[in-house]
Amino acid sequence: MDVKTAIETRHSVRKFSDKPVERKKINECLEAARLAPSACNSQPWHYIVIDDPKVKAAFCQEAFSGVYNISTWAAKAPVLVAVVSDRGNFTARLGNFFRRTEFYLVDQGISGEHFVLRAWELGLGTCWIGWLNSNKAEQFFKLPKGKKIEHLFAVGYPAADVPSAPAHGRKKLEEMVSYNEYK
Repeated sequence: MDVKTAIETRHSVRKFSDKPVERKKINECLEAARLAPSACNSQPWHYIVIDDPKVKAAFCQEAFSGVYNISTWAAKAPVLVAVVSDRGNFTARLGNFFRRTEFYLVDQGISGEHFVLRAWELGLGTCWIGWLNSNKAEQFFKLPKGKKIEHLFAVGYPAADVPSAPAHGRKKLEEMVSYNEYK
């Protein structure tokens, strides 16, 4: 699969088969994420792979508690991947301050997209999850102060009844692009 095809066909998958995901494939996704560019090469991410069913069940009980229970479907994914943020190195943090842009979040988005596109290429479905109880998730892993779980990926082989390429319903290119002026 080429990059163009992966971009055109990749979609969020929320229903997975029971087939276990090989760590080799997860590591290939993590390698793709590792190679992502970042502001000042700060690489402000750490990935926690949650593939032990008991650990995953206990984690989900915390992360998807209370108002976050709408995300409990993710507990059925064979693998969850938590993305832990780091504010980046001094130069990147200085840029954050002056530009009022959290570059570490932009960097995590680039790294995460590398992860999900590689997963799709390998036949894995993913869904990016931002609706979770970060405080409880961080306590679960006993993260040091200043570290935060920004988001998760649910990862697995799509269930048989999941369409391979649903319509995206995106805006037309001419609705979102202008050249040399804003209109």
